[in-house]
Amino acid sequence: MSRMVHCKKYNKELPGLAVPPYPGAKGQEIYETVSQQAWSEWQSQQTMLINEKQLNMMNADDRVYLQTEMDKFLNNEDFDQAEGYVPESE
Repeated sequence: MSRMVHCKKYNKELPGLAVPPYPGAKGQEIYETVSQQAWSEWQSQQTMLINEKQLNMMNADDRVYLQTEMDKFLNNEDFDQAEGYVPESE
């Protein structure tokens, strides 16, 4: 049986991550408050942002930008999306 968390993105109980995705306090916070579903969606969004905006993860400014967008995404705030991207209709 998977571990359940109250996901801050979806505001309901959902299966949580198996391990913290980052070391330190930020990773622990995500582990305790973000569902596997929300994290998977963020990873897809992150990949689009890295590719579209040609981010370099060796660049500290790009890492700060991506973490800021992650926080917005997981907190249901307006976040940057890849330009021209149209989400699939359900």
